[in-house]
Amino acid sequence: MDLQLSGKTALVTGASRGIGLAIASALTAEGMRVVAAARTISPELAATGAIGIPADLSEPDAPKHLVDRAIAEAGPLDLLVNNVGGGDGGLVAGFAELTDEQWQQTFELNFFSAVRTTRAALPSLLDRKGAIVNISSVGARLPHSGPMPYTTAKAALTAFSKALSTEVGPQGVRVNTISPGPVRTSMWEGADGHGAQLADALGIPLADLLAQLPAEAGMTTGRLVEPTEVAALVAFLASPHAASTAGADHLVDGGAIKTA
Repeated sequence: MDLQLSGKTALVTGASRGIGLAIASALTAEGMRVVAAARTISPELAATGAIGIPADLSEPDAPKHLVDRAIAEAGPLDLLVNNVGGGDGGLVAGFAELTDEQWQQTFELNFFSAVRTTRAALPSLLDRKGAIVNISSVGARLPHSGPMPYTTAKAALTAFSKALSTEVGPQGVRVNTISPGPVRTSMWEGADGHGAQLADALGIPLADLLAQLPAEAGMTTGRLVEPTEVAALVAFLASPHAASTAGADHLVDGGAIKTA
């Protein structure tokens, strides 16, 4: 299927690895000009052909600087993918042990970065009748399934997407959310990621945790989600084939969510 994305411009955040890297690769393969933001431009990201821009989007001023530079280097934006985020980094603790700083840092990265980047990009997206795809998590619907600050921030992102869609949809900008289940990324598989921290807290090897995770999460597919599967949905949602798909939260969770 020709997604009719060739020649259009996308900005993807958190693109150095995992889901973001897969999204940048998928969109460049469809012929898009992709500006890819990350704290560090990895060799894998550079190899996609995307325009890499270093940015720490947890800093309040960084999103506007990023968008301004993206438009200067690649032209007006047709697509914004707010992917930057993370649920690792010492958050394996109960509520009483989580500090204000941990809550603030998690919300800055997983929620406010998307709010600020969207605000900066919106004039261009309105002009181009473009699209926004926000990468949330099944944790927004299953808040007990991950670190409390992370799942709460993702719930806020999902709600933000729905509200924004109602406001800007009549002006020609489609907003959708994708909520993956556990994805085969360094967050789960890395030696310093959330999976490793959780395995350590449970007193089991990381390999055992990963082997049990799909069943524990209720994933009927029996395996973790691949980053490329999320990326393929992003590309479709960006395309004219999804012109009537707006304001929706799309699950890529291997059947983990059981409600209708």
